Amino acid sequence: MLDPTSPTTSTVAAASGESTARTGRPVAAAFRVLAALIGVTGIALDVIASHDLGRLFSYFTIQSNILLVVVFVWSAHRAWTGRPALSPRITGAALLYICITGLVFHFVLSNDASGFAMTSQRTSLETAASQLLHTATPLAAFLDWLAFTAPGAFLFRSAWQWLIYPLLYLPFALIRGAFLAPGTEGRYPYPFLDVDLHGYAGVLTDSVVFALAFYVLALALVVLDRIRPALRGRRNRIPSAGLDRLDG
Repeated sequence: MLDPTSPTTSTVAAASGESTARTGRPVAAAFRVLAALIGVTGIALDVIASHDLGRLFSYFTIQSNILLVVVFVWSAHRAWTGRPALSPRITGAALLYICITGLVFHFVLSNDASGFAMTSQRTSLETAASQLLHTATPLAAFLDWLAFTAPGAFLFRSAWQWLIYPLLYLPFALIRGAFLAPGTEGRYPYPFLDVDLHGYAGVLTDSVVFALAFYVLALALVVLDRIRPALRGRRNRIPSAGLDRLDG
């Protein structure tokens, strides 16, 4: 007969899980603060080097990194104070946007074969900022997702919901460009959105291709989130709020 005053195995296991989760929270918080500082540093360097802040903040790169910094700081605070993790809809969106930033930069904007390369001369500050915002922060977000979040939290319906912001970025870029005089430097933030070069029909065609690629990327993140292994077991993982495997 079990002694009602002695802890059961499940109780001990639950207490152990809570203890290891509490141990992992400061690690996750520290990592996220460091990642946020990397993003802030990259943005600050770009601000210092820029002669046109309106143009600078029109870039998807800057906007996605600002969002990521906010999410990292918010997540760090919740981890440090022991509060539930942010909704996977929020963290997944930030992860997708920064992945778009990194992948488009490395495979499109820095690739002469893509037809959309941006090969303008950069200062040392701009080069440093570019590496921080296009390489360091995407890697930090990806590592945070793998190491400090519980798997299986992303929903398939979130994949198209996450695309709302990238889709809204298109009219934002086009409307902004329409209000600037032809020939204005940086009138359109990216070559594939340049109406002067491709016309509206060409830009729309390019945008559809990119949108489909982004949707495939979003679906890939959802699938990977459901099948990914625990890199370090559950010791440092923080359960995601609102986890519902059946709702997707």
